[in-house]
Amino acid sequence: MDFPERTTIQSHAITIVPRYAETDKAGVVHHSVYPVWFEMGRTELLRANGLAYKDLEEAGVLFVVAELCIKYRRPAMYDEKLQLETHCSAVTAGRVEHSYRLTRSSDGVLLVEGSSVLAHVNAEGKVRRILKFMYPAKAD
Repeated sequence: MDFPERTTIQSHAITIVPRYAETDKAGVVHHSVYPVWFEMGRTELLRANGLAYKDLEEAGVLFVVAELCIKYRRPAMYDEKLQLETHCSAVTAGRVEHSYRLTRSSDGVLLVEGSSVLAHVNAEGKVRRILKFMYPAKAD
């Protein structure tokens, strides 16, 4: 796969509408769903930069979640339209950090915020140096 020289898009938003299976009997989104949505956000941020995670894996570029933090501020409910903004907040020699903000589309109220740290590893799980293209392009 030909990788871009650098990533150029550092933030990306997706719309999420919670499904019935993601909620409890009261229609509140279960706490275990948010990490899945965060992964969706990271995947779509990569895609916005012209990269598919599947292609990265095939090229031996693997990431594992090393740290995850979630702050639940207000409940998200079944079938309400939400916006998840994913921001690549830092790239260092061996890790990529993201931050997340989940808001209700109708009024912009912040429901959940979080962060994650991904470690770049090889097929044996040993930490590798981040490849050059993963570093953001410098602003002119």
